[in-house]
Amino acid sequence: MAEPGARTVSFATLGCRLNQVDTQQIQAALEARGFQTVAFDEPADVVVVNTCTVTARAEFSDRQMIRRAARVSNSATLVVTGCWAQTSPRDVAAMAEVDLVVGNADKHRLPDLLDGVADRVHVTDIARSRTVDAAPIGRITGRSRAFLKVQDGCQHRCAFCVVPLARGASRSVDAKRVLDQAQLLVEAGHPELVLTGVDLGHYGADLLPRTSLATLLRRLAEIPGLRWIRLSSLLPAYFTPELVEVVTATPAIAPHFHVPLQSGSDRVLRRMRRPYDTRIYRRLVERLAAARPRLGLGADVIAGFPGETEADFADTIALVRDLPFSYLHVFPYSPRRGTEAAGLGDQVAARLITRRSRALRELGRAKNAEFRRSLVGAVEDVLVLEAREKETGWLVGLTGNYVEVVFPGPERLMRNLARVRVAGVRGGRAIGELETAGAVRAAG
Repeated sequence: MAEPGARTVSFATLGCRLNQVDTQQIQAALEARGFQTVAFDEPADVVVVNTCTVTARAEFSDRQMIRRAARVSNSATLVVTGCWAQTSPRDVAAMAEVDLVVGNADKHRLPDLLDGVADRVHVTDIARSRTVDAAPIGRITGRSRAFLKVQDGCQHRCAFCVVPLARGASRSVDAKRVLDQAQLLVEAGHPELVLTGVDLGHYGADLLPRTSLATLLRRLAEIPGLRWIRLSSLLPAYFTPELVEVVTATPAIAPHFHVPLQSGSDRVLRRMRRPYDTRIYRRLVERLAAARPRLGLGADVIAGFPGETEADFADTIALVRDLPFSYLHVFPYSPRRGTEAAGLGDQVAARLITRRSRALRELGRAKNAEFRRSLVGAVEDVLVLEAREKETGWLVGLTGNYVEVVFPGPERLMRNLARVRVAGVRGGRAIGELETAGAVRAAG
């Protein structure tokens, strides 16, 4: 409940972890100006909707959320920002519910823009951005894990991807700023940090002096009290020998990697303009899995990229079946305005895309169930999350290898670490038994 007389703000965030970090930074900046944050389902003076545009489905969800925000807070100033605002400002501004459109390059200006600027649309050319605007965040209220933005933008131009148009060129946060922010978050009670970025493996290549993700990880791992450093998506080509050594030999690096695949067909990968082939991908995954026992391994896969034949799709199914994935993110291909793939003539029929997506999702569910079963009997460090399971009232924890475990335990364990034995599997989660409770000091 907001204090009487306070200006209130609520937030809705769609899409990726990077958007979640951006929302947290906007929230911190507005709270520094005297705003008080309320839940999204409470009426607010200002509502900020941070949008995604990676698929056509994402834009549909953006529109739904904007209309929902207008219903909940019908007298609010409704601000739309994020990737859809950046790439399609006219479409966003055309919605009657929207009062202010703020692009990704202008998010840091949002507190000033609320002070009475006449123009509705503030979207500058993000291709000209050379730095990452990041307000310091001392604590992520009510969260066990904290997302830490270290990079933004992308240097690649994959044929299907609109993200470079929405996020600009790759640019890194200075290492000292990253380390200072990490220290603040750990001291505030966050034993897990999730490093986020669009093109995370490119970290440091644009800084002077030049540095690397491997160097940053070594320095982060030295922070006392930091149990897990979890990495967001990393392209196979970025796993240099130095990075492989760091992520496989550093106990503070969570045994969980998300390595986008997109297709198991080399022909399709070339058409997608991906900077690797299946041989490179397979060799990397096998090396990571051999070095980290019980490794959690995720991948993105696109179904129905233009020109994908039944033989290409069969190659994808075979590769996914053969590799030790613990989960898949499956995306039905949808053309995005401004991308090379949108102009290709050999689009796959919608019914085939639906069928192939369904087959990949079924395979992903089977791989996930197999992985969870393989953990039965293992004792894992578990970060206990901030809410209990509704069905049982049990605690919910997240293992280093990215598996949810539910188990009975006391309230005091929330947002702390516990030792849990995996005793069985139920639905999409593992069932655990508490072994040793309390904080776990990061090794190394």
